[in-house]
Amino acid sequence: MREKIVVTGMGAVTPVGIGLDEYWNGLIEGVCGIRKITRFDASDCPVQIAGEVDYARVQEAFPKKLFKHTDPFTQYAYLAAEEALAMCMKGCAEPAGASPDAGTDEAPALPCAPERMGITLGNSMAGITTICETQETFTLAEKKAVGPRFVPRVIGNMAAAQIAIPYGIRGPSVTISTACASGGDAIRYAALLLETGEADAVLTLGSESTLTPIVFYSLASAQALSKRNDEPEKACRPFDEDHSGFVMGEGGGALVLETESHAKARGAQIYAELAGWAATSDAWHVTAPHPEGEGAIRCLRLALEKAGADPSEIGYLNAHGTGTKSGDAAEALVIREVFGMDGGAKGPAVSSTKASTGHLMGAGGITEAIACIQALQTGLLPATISLETPAYDLDLVMGGPRRAEITAAMTNALGFGGQNSSLVFRKYH
Repeated sequence: MREKIVVTGMGAVTPVGIGLDEYWNGLIEGVCGIRKITRFDASDCPVQIAGEVDYARVQEAFPKKLFKHTDPFTQYAYLAAEEALAMCMKGCAEPAGASPDAGTDEAPALPCAPERMGITLGNSMAGITTICETQETFTLAEKKAVGPRFVPRVIGNMAAAQIAIPYGIRGPSVTISTACASGGDAIRYAALLLETGEADAVLTLGSESTLTPIVFYSLASAQALSKRNDEPEKACRPFDEDHSGFVMGEGGGALVLETESHAKARGAQIYAELAGWAATSDAWHVTAPHPEGEGAIRCLRLALEKAGADPSEIGYLNAHGTGTKSGDAAEALVIREVFGMDGGAKGPAVSSTKASTGHLMGAGGITEAIACIQALQTGLLPATISLETPAYDLDLVMGGPRRAEITAAMTNALGFGGQNSSLVFRKYH
């Protein structure tokens, strides 16, 4: 029997709240983080709404010397990591195998020896914010010059590097870019590092900030985004008859994963078990999902198989649920097929937290995994806050959170290019 992989820390930076408690309470209380864009002048753009993080609070909380040298996607990952690492060390007087310098200002305490600690990070578009801002400045400038920090701000691995340096994390560091599946794939890769014995603990992250005119104009011209500018809180409507496209968001999420034996040896609090994971590819289209959900169906089934779980064990499913007609239809088909609903099975309770946060892209796989873990912890299932008229025959959570004592939860992340990621979490006993 393989050893359990467990969650010992969580962190979140989202449009509905910064910090785990704010994020979770925001989901349960029906807070909507989607509003008019303030990050750039969107008055001439067909899409003028997004899920924005409270950036003033990020700047206030972030190390001042580092702030001007980092892109927002790094900043969100950094703050989420800070919270998750602090949480995983809570109540542990002596970190197991920590370096002699652990706990000092130079090297904060880690759950294991620095050489045995890994980082995996999922991200879709890395430093696109800095790239766009720099290009605009460069184009308009009479004297052409670009600062020396430009490249370190924009490359995809820099968020993980900027976290590893102050914490002294010297194990494997891997950045994954699989579009909207990036966060889920980062969790999967972290699990593989633990399973193969390459690490005792892994900080796994997702981060994204794509709130730039170029991205919005492109997706608007592709008819992918909701243009419900006058009703931002009703713009993202997953599984609703009135769905009109997805809403961009931004943010960061973090988990600390460990083997069960390592977590117990150091007296860590365990919040959930990561029981199953899988990744597949549709090999179908660059943006559209497979119309019959072939790749996603296989992904969910592989994750359930890895977990040794019967579909009936899953009490809650945090769906990818973007609010696009083709995406929602394909995912509804997948859910009904995997859980045997066409044969009369009830299927799990389903919701999409993107109605609250917007689509966090590379960060979504982590923040939505956190929603599953919190549902297991609290017995509360977050609702799809904008859902009024269901378009699909699923057990959709709507009108407010649902109280349900569940033992297992699942989350899907389905990205452009046909990237599919599925994760199964169990209540820890």
